[in-house]
Amino acid sequence: MAQASKQIQQLTKQLTALSLDAQGAVDAERVAGVLAYLEKHPPAKPMAVLKAYQRRIATELSKTHAIVEHAGSISDAVLGAIGGALTQKYHRHITATGKQNDSLIAGLRVRIADDVYESTVSGQLDALAESL
Repeated sequence: MAQASKQIQQLTKQLTALSLDAQGAVDAERVAGVLAYLEKHPPAKPMAVLKAYQRRIATELSKTHAIVEHAGSISDAVLGAIGGALTQKYHRHITATGKQNDSLIAGLRVRIADDVYESTVSGQLDALAESL
């Protein structure tokens, strides 16, 4: 069973690599090509392969999208500036989307893939409470 899981992970890693363009971004046409190939040449355990492939593609997509949580209003210019700064930091195009979160009191929390950048009053208060 572990061998089959390892083979599925190796296959989906290769399929994911085939789904990325030269800049490392997910390309819809390449994904369609991979899915068409899998339809014509079904692998062993096709549902397990498709689920693992879907998780990998979702992970790749999350690397290009930042969620900016904010307490008050935020302008498109600020979101664009955050996206631009993250594009420079990560060396890939990143888009930023705002999401209102009144529990933050003030400041911003930016999430991109597994990374979180915290600059909020509530985050600072939580850190202070933990240090006491």
